[in-house]
Amino acid sequence: MSERLCPRDEADVVEAVRWAVSNQRTLDVAGAGSKAALGRHIQTDATLELTGLTGVTLYEPEELVLSAKAGTKVAEIEALVAASHQMMAFEPMDFGPLLGVAPGGGTLGGLIACNLAGPRRPSAGAARDHALGVRAVSGRGEAFKAGGRVVKNVTGYDLPRGLAGSYGTLAAFTELTIKVLPRPETVETLLVLGLADAAASAVMSAAVGSYYDVSGAAHVPTDVAARLPAVAGAGAAVTALRLEGVKPSIVHRRGKLEAMLGAHGTLSVLDADASLAFWQAVRDVEPFALPVGADLGTAPVVWRVSVAPMAGASIGAALRETGAMSLYDWAGGLVWLEMPGAEPHTARVRAAVAAAGGGHATLIRASAAVRAGEEVFQPLDAVTGALIGRMKSGFDPGRVLSPGRMYAGV
Repeated sequence: MSERLCPRDEADVVEAVRWAVSNQRTLDVAGAGSKAALGRHIQTDATLELTGLTGVTLYEPEELVLSAKAGTKVAEIEALVAASHQMMAFEPMDFGPLLGVAPGGGTLGGLIACNLAGPRRPSAGAARDHALGVRAVSGRGEAFKAGGRVVKNVTGYDLPRGLAGSYGTLAAFTELTIKVLPRPETVETLLVLGLADAAASAVMSAAVGSYYDVSGAAHVPTDVAARLPAVAGAGAAVTALRLEGVKPSIVHRRGKLEAMLGAHGTLSVLDADASLAFWQAVRDVEPFALPVGADLGTAPVVWRVSVAPMAGASIGAALRETGAMSLYDWAGGLVWLEMPGAEPHTARVRAAVAAAGGGHATLIRASAAVRAGEEVFQPLDAVTGALIGRMKSGFDPGRVLSPGRMYAGV
């Protein structure tokens, strides 16, 4: 087991990284560990645990801005902003259940490091689009800050966005500033029942492209819908369209959608409480969740595939004969695949993505041995690989921070 370093503040983080640089040691940058099984499996000399850096340092509801230390729990932030009828609009998923970890453990630093976003991603953007400012320590052992507390604060490189999704390979976050938005007054979900995957893609595309402000569009095939309490009683595939806002507006928009889509299948409606439960389940991919403490070495492999929305159904069709189960979010542009066992079928998954016109396939859940031997993230072309290598050399020339977490040698 590697040594654990538990800094109490940014100065401690600087000291820890400088120690690693001077002694040629490697550090696994970590928060609460809810996403430790994401990315390639790596072995480092020590783990830099940032859970000691906690607390909201600024919250101005009238300015829609919040700052917090990197180790602050996302659940704590969500509860705080909800009390002011606000939300993190990018709807970050909780990876815990999918990886056999208790829910509610994720931190703000881990959220931005993995660039997480949920069903509202097509309309609200990803986590990086809500990152306003950052304080961090580079792999050189240098503390730096970038961005600020307002949206229009960038005069050079947009480092808060650039560092989002880097999985701790470029810098260790110590504090982050994000944008929050007002929470909708209420929500309803229109369901179209019994559609095949391809037909559901067409329905979702039409709904999202309409004037009726659909904030979420997901398709759950029959076998997966049976695992979702909110729609298990339907006994059929479920295509869900979320409507948010004030009640009269929702009623009007739902009526228009019902008129537009009624010929495609049987229609049903989820009320506010059922809608909240359903979309949280989609956000956290609950049909593929594991019991806490489950062995990832024997659990079914899970892939996350991002493609053009109309191409999503072809991914599910191409892999159905392997026994893969699919869940479609982002109007079909995000496909979650649960394979029938511990074999990842990597070549077939990547071939399906290429045949669909290209996209990104990320191995989310697999054993440590599989994650050490596979390309977990979408393989890079030569130009992108060179650019990422240069970024790593600029921020972390000694390859101290989470080396190899995303790509070998980076």
